[in-house]
Amino acid sequence: MDISEITLPDFIEVDADKRLGKIRSIFDRENPKGLIVTNDGGYVGIISEKQLVKSHVEDNTKAAALVRSAPKIDRYEDVREVARMLVEGDVKIAPVYEGEKLAGVITEDAILDAVIENLDALVVEQIFTAEVVTIGEKDRIGRAINLLREHGISRLPVTDDGGRLAGVITTHDIVDFVIRDDRRQGRHDRRGDIDRMLDLPVYDLMTSPVLTATPDESVRETVSRMLENDVAGLVVTGEDDGIAGVVTKTDVLRALTFTEEERMDVQITNVSLLDTISREEITSSITSVVDKYQEMQVHHAHVRFHEHKEKLRGTPLIQCQIRLRTSHGQVAGSGEGYGAEHGFHVALDKLERNVLEVKGINADEKYRGQLLRKLGDL
Repeated sequence: MDISEITLPDFIEVDADKRLGKIRSIFDRENPKGLIVTNDGGYVGIISEKQLVKSHVEDNTKAAALVRSAPKIDRYEDVREVARMLVEGDVKIAPVYEGEKLAGVITEDAILDAVIENLDALVVEQIFTAEVVTIGEKDRIGRAINLLREHGISRLPVTDDGGRLAGVITTHDIVDFVIRDDRRQGRHDRRGDIDRMLDLPVYDLMTSPVLTATPDESVRETVSRMLENDVAGLVVTGEDDGIAGVVTKTDVLRALTFTEEERMDVQITNVSLLDTISREEITSSITSVVDKYQEMQVHHAHVRFHEHKEKLRGTPLIQCQIRLRTSHGQVAGSGEGYGAEHGFHVALDKLERNVLEVKGINADEKYRGQLLRKLGDL
């Protein structure tokens, strides 16, 4: 299945010189998944809500300062390859070209809506992220913004004093508040307003009650709930309604990229951050770890890099997360270092220790063939 029939012809295009105040107004008025940014008619990149969660960026800043790269996709590209490109680019929208002509955009929602019938062979437990970052309802919005940035995520489950799930706060909630506050306060210097927002308790902006999923729920049902409510993810609850993790549309897109190849399938998000290490070296290093434990079969590996502002002699602090989908369940490791290579090896050491802890668990692969046959029909 290619994306020619699900490419969206309607999209919002802005010039790289457009001011951030106007950009915020567009998100408020149109609620797009992202904007296509051009300069003299040439494609530059995209702007999403995630870029807007930067309280220090003033309204007179040009759009070019917030642009991030997104792949240019051919209109007849295979839908599973497009899913891979969106995940590795860490974007929810990308331009679609037919030759040299910008024909439209492809979004994660369009892909999920097109393949939803094929997702009933997969359950949430097989794809969700168990290592979840949370925040207390009495914590400040400033801390929520820092956590979202530091971990490169878009949502935080919110807990009450007893550690129970009380709500969820997302980048959308924060951007929406900033836009509404901007409209209410007018065109004066807003630095004081921003400081006031940062001091607000999370309770004031969080969404409650929370849309949730359970580990044994069909991914098809979960995606339907996300699309119907226009949310990018759900909190996964376990025993006694405790927080077990988070499942997002990106997790589902990643599942579409699973293959039946004999070699381990490795996916890297934010490949642009690779400096002194290559994709081949990353694959080889992970393989050398899992090959020590022959009873554990790794079907898919996801390596995610995230850049912090801190630098050492010009080299940025990089967070690396490695997550393996194996015959023994999910295994993960994370770490930080200056440069992608350093961060990766710190995360790899943690991963190996975690592999040692779970290597004795019995495998259960019965879903694997069923899922891959479903996806093979796409």
